[in-house]
Amino acid sequence: MIIRHAEKPADDHSMHGVSENGEHDPDELSVRGWQRSGALVRFFAPRDGLFSKSELAVPSVIFACAATSEIKSLRSQHTVLALSAYLNRALNLRHTKGQEQALVEDALAVDGAVLISWEHKGIPEIANRLLGNDTTSPQKWPDSRFDVVWVFDRQSRSEWHFTQLAQMLLPGDLDYTI
Repeated sequence: MIIRHAEKPADDHSMHGVSENGEHDPDELSVRGWQRSGALVRFFAPRDGLFSKSELAVPSVIFACAATSEIKSLRSQHTVLALSAYLNRALNLRHTKGQEQALVEDALAVDGAVLISWEHKGIPEIANRLLGNDTTSPQKWPDSRFDVVWVFDRQSRSEWHFTQLAQMLLPGDLDYTI
């Protein structure tokens, strides 16, 4: 399963990034992004075990894009921070933007469900590497969409089924996919 990091500060500065301590931080999630982060806990780990979408699963491993000295964004990590804490599973932060091939290799080595929280421009590349083609999934993740999850179900060793799901977690989330 792949999600884009949650909402970020607006380009027009009408919405700020906010650290965990409530301080303005351009490399952080917006308040709405933190709300999505919290809502993702029950989306991927429903209390009663009944998922809103049958394609979902509780992740065994959660990967998130690591920050670097050049790319300081903590958004991918903080999008799944509450979920990793709830599940008592450490975030796998071994990969940074540009290391999508290594990320896919590590994700494929996991026994169980995987959740990847990533920067939107890199998600189509991850999908292409999983699917083995660039025709099954969309090749551009829209800048304005934070409310979709891409699900990849392994059908055989080399065959995958691709599905998109609308999260529908927060007011204003769209009921259609990319």
